[in-house]
Amino acid sequence: MISSYVDGNLPSDAMGVFKKMKLANEKETSITLVSLLSACTSLLNARLGESIHSQILTHGIELHVGLGTALLQMYAKCAHVEKAFHIFNIMSAKNLRSWTITISALADNGHGEEAISLLSRMEKSGLRPDSLSFSAILSACGHLDLVDKGRDLFRRMTSVHDIRPSMEHYGCMVDLLGRAGKIEEAYQVIMHMPMEPNSVILRSFISACKQHERIVPHINENLKEILHRIEPDIAANYVLAANMSSNQGNWDDADGLQTCIKEKGSKKVFGCSWVQRLI
Repeated sequence: MISSYVDGNLPSDAMGVFKKMKLANEKETSITLVSLLSACTSLLNARLGESIHSQILTHGIELHVGLGTALLQMYAKCAHVEKAFHIFNIMSAKNLRSWTITISALADNGHGEEAISLLSRMEKSGLRPDSLSFSAILSACGHLDLVDKGRDLFRRMTSVHDIRPSMEHYGCMVDLLGRAGKIEEAYQVIMHMPMEPNSVILRSFISACKQHERIVPHINENLKEILHRIEPDIAANYVLAANMSSNQGNWDDADGLQTCIKEKGSKKVFGCSWVQRLI
């Protein structure tokens, strides 16, 4: 019954059954413990997850791959990275999922160097990293300003591991290059994507242009056109486009975009570009 509730995305109900089991002094099986840990993960309830971990230790239950991975994921999702990494290290057997969860947990919680090192360990163990592992690692490279490492990992992902880059992978590369001020290279990544970039990627690139004060008219015009085409009804995009135009000194275009913003119902106040115009 606990497994059914967890599979049905009803973690609170699963925990309710668990409490009744405890009152009836019923013992949990390994399969039940995996389901309970999954429920704790969904609820982000680390305290209850730790209680289940304590029972595993008390009763000397073997930490097989399924149970170990469930425990690992619970700690990872609750941002208890050190505990997650400890579980990973003591697991006698690991599968692709346990490696991926640990790499992502390290990368997402400010331990980028450790995540990159673990990816190398994973490759040496004979396992091939998956798409999720590379998304986490490329994101970590962006936060650590590891441009060369990020480029190398992206190349290895496609040429060595034969993983087709997703929108998220391209977004990580644009963010990585944009943060480093490599505006033209980031733009080339966008232009050579096999799919149309989404608004998240475009906004990331435009923010990088603003941060590094790199306003390139023909690039900005191209991106504004794409942004309006993929999300024509999002007022925030017109705010962004208006600020881009005003940064270029194109006040007529900015005024026209302000009219569009009013029509879309946005009440957002423009930033420093509009203030600069009034001074």
